[in-house]
Amino acid sequence: MTPEDHTRAAADLLQAERTREQIGLLSLRHPEMGMDDAYEVQNAIYRQKLAEGRKVIGWKIGLTSKAMQYALNIDIPDSGILFDDMAFEHGGMVPAGRYIQPRIEAEIAFVMKSAVGGENVTRDDIIAATDYVAPSIEILDTRIQRVDPASGKARTVFDTISDNAANAGIVLGAERHAVDAFDLRWVGALTFRNGEIEETGLGAGVLNDPVESVVWLARRMAQYGQSIEPGQIILSGSFIRPVECPSGTEIHAEFGPFGSVDINFA
Repeated sequence: MTPEDHTRAAADLLQAERTREQIGLLSLRHPEMGMDDAYEVQNAIYRQKLAEGRKVIGWKIGLTSKAMQYALNIDIPDSGILFDDMAFEHGGMVPAGRYIQPRIEAEIAFVMKSAVGGENVTRDDIIAATDYVAPSIEILDTRIQRVDPASGKARTVFDTISDNAANAGIVLGAERHAVDAFDLRWVGALTFRNGEIEETGLGAGVLNDPVESVVWLARRMAQYGQSIEPGQIILSGSFIRPVECPSGTEIHAEFGPFGSVDINFA
C-alpha cells in the first residue's frame, strides 16, 4: 500500500464512524496489505483525531487469547488507541445510535503512574510503572464489515488493526488495587447480559499473565518510537468472548473480590 492508500483507508474508516455505515474489507481492496500497512492506517486515524482535538488516554491490547489468534491465523496480539471520548462512567448509559454493532469484553485495566517503554522492557518495569489495576469493560465496534457479502470472505487481522483494533469505548470499575494485591492470572469475571450469565474467564487467558500483555505492548510501541505515558489506561486484553450488545442491553461484569463493572446500552 502507498501512503495515499493509508490516508484514504483512514478517511473511509473515520467516515464510517461518523455515519454508522460500515465499509468493505480493506484486505479485499488491498490484497497486498500487511501488518505495517494496517498500523499505518491506524496511525493516520490517530493523527486525524488529534487534529480534531481528541486526546489519547491509553491503549488497548487485543488478540491475547490463543482461541482468537487461531481464528485469525496470527500468533501475536494487536493494539489500538484509547481516546478521551471513549470513556464511560461505571453504571453509565451508552446513547442509542452511538455505535454500529457494539459488543463488550471483560478485562483487567492497568493505570500507569510513570512512563515506561523500550524494546527491553521487563515484567518488573511494568509493575514498577503501574499505579493501580481495576476491573474494566471494553466496548468494541466494527467500522469494517465482518464478512464480505459477495465473497463470504471474513475480515483479517489487518482489517481489525486498521480499524483501531475494533476499539470503541472503555468503562472502569470503582475498585482500585495495587498491581501485586492479587495474582492477576486468577482474577476472573462472570459477565451477565440482562441478568443472564453469558461468559466467564480468568486473567490467565491473557498471554498466561496480564502483566506480560502490557510488556508486549510496551515493546511493540518501542518499534514505532512510542512509549506508555503516566496516567494512561492500558486494557490488557479480554479473557472472554465478545458479548453482543443490541439496544436495551444491560451488562454486569462481576470480578468477585476484584470488583465489578456495569454499562447499559440505550
